[in-house]
Amino acid sequence: MEYQYPIHYSWSTDEIVDVIKFFEAIEKAYEKGIERDELMKVYRRFKEIVPSIAEEKTLCGEFEEISGYSSYRTIKKAKEASSGDKIKM
Repeated sequence: MEYQYPIHYSWSTDEIVDVIKFFEAIEKAYEKGIERDELMKVYRRFKEIVPSIAEEKTLCGEFEEISGYSSYRTIKKAKEASSGDKIKM
């Protein structure tokens, strides 16, 4: 994709990499499908970096605006799925 991921420059390099991995996992759910457990692992790490619900909504909203992919709907579907399921949006 040809766009920039929403990130905060106050984050460490590792945190930026992990947030980008989360957004890449959302892309993968839409484009090919992703294992639920893999998606939830990157989401849990994302929540360690972005614990605020308001900040999460802002970042995910920015990502959806530029990509068309909804992090909210993808994570909601993953939370409703069982371990081992594949998430395909």
